[in-house]
Amino acid sequence: MNFAYWLRKSHGWIGLWGAILGLLFGFSGIWLNHRSVLKLPTAQVRTNAQLALPDTLPSGAPAMATWLQSALGAAQPPHNVRTEPAKRVPWAEGVMQPERWVFNFGGPGQMMQAEYWKGNRTVGVSTTSNGVIATLTNLHKGTGMAVPWILLVDTLAGSMIFLSISGVLLWVQGSRRRTVGVVIFSVSVMVTALLSLTSIFN
Repeated sequence: MNFAYWLRKSHGWIGLWGAILGLLFGFSGIWLNHRSVLKLPTAQVRTNAQLALPDTLPSGAPAMATWLQSALGAAQPPHNVRTEPAKRVPWAEGVMQPERWVFNFGGPGQMMQAEYWKGNRTVGVSTTSNGVIATLTNLHKGTGMAVPWILLVDTLAGSMIFLSISGVLLWVQGSRRRTVGVVIFSVSVMVTALLSLTSIFN
């Protein structure tokens, strides 16, 4: 009885914790799953610009990130910085492609990507402003989100795992039609595994 009581209480409280995030992820998940059929407007606006560098060039990627944050008026530092070393291009023998730095600013509503090729005097800046649907999609995928949001989503994922297991245990304890439940659960597992394997090997 103590275990059943604790399980029932935990199931309820953890379900309450993930209710709002569950609605958000459920709505955006349905759209992502059917985006090619529903064709809902994402209301994205993209603009491209060239930003002139100061006379004294930033000495490295960290310095460039600090300068770009100020020049772009970004509230936060870039959430992602990627550097690619210089390399030979495959289409021309003996030609070197210069070092490339990419900086990503912003969040799910608006994202700015700055691209700098070492040696240039300008930085290419691409700005994407998202509508409601695109913003929800980015929240679902974690695009442009900081570590706290990612950790919060991890708690939702853990909650869903717990709710699934505790829900099955509560049903087994409280229902007399256990054979029917076992059959339904087994069919669900087999269908999920079959679709997953089909997706992997196709």
